[in-house]
Amino acid sequence: MTYPAWLDHPLIRDRYFFPRRDPVAEILPISVGDVTLACRLYRNNQQGKTVVYFHGNGEVAADWEQGFPELFARLDCNLLLAEFRGYGGSGGEPQLGRMLADVEPLLRAAGESEELVLFGRSVGSLFALHGIQRFPQIAGLILESGIADVRERLLLRVTPAELGIDAATFDADLATVFDHRRILENYHNPLLVLHSRHDGLVDCRHGEALHAWAGGPRMLRIFARGDHNSILYQNADEYAALVTRFLQLLPDETGRP
Repeated sequence: MTYPAWLDHPLIRDRYFFPRRDPVAEILPISVGDVTLACRLYRNNQQGKTVVYFHGNGEVAADWEQGFPELFARLDCNLLLAEFRGYGGSGGEPQLGRMLADVEPLLRAAGESEELVLFGRSVGSLFALHGIQRFPQIAGLILESGIADVRERLLLRVTPAELGIDAATFDADLATVFDHRRILENYHNPLLVLHSRHDGLVDCRHGEALHAWAGGPRMLRIFARGDHNSILYQNADEYAALVTRFLQLLPDETGRP
């Protein structure tokens, strides 16, 4: 897939992404061509599903090394903490088009797509959704505090003119790359959407839209407690129970739930 060059514009990098350089304790290097991503793998079951977790903006994979992996170990699932270029111990810098292009080689390195579950939080939802666009056979998708309308999010911080393009080109390119409605309508495996009613960064209507567009089995939970950055901690028990239920309902390699 070819990505519009303006997605890698320095203004998007500087105004939209907030990387930190804190690496994970045990790096699984994944080459995506021009750079190496510093991911971390928790291998709990050679025959089990692998959850690929794309973290949010202003976070790094290392933020999820404490407590989070234990949830998936209890479920006998593997966990791959995906890292973005320019974040943590990864090479390069955060350029949106190249970050999208990184998704395919990263998922190929993670294992057979039918045994993968993609989990995207906040800006990580962009890459999880791109993953099911590239591999619609992926077993399951979890979106937490996810983004339905990328156009809206970009226009908060940049204008087409600043990127050197006109509004028509901007809209046409976004419709090609980030048509989340079409992507979800064409995805027929299970979806779990988690969002906070009081999310002040990504309004909960984004989560409601993502759920409404699903082409397969779907679950939605809008939490009354928490906000964009405290949704997990304010709802820890129910959050874990929903993720557990979702993963347990997915068929195993024999086709049985």
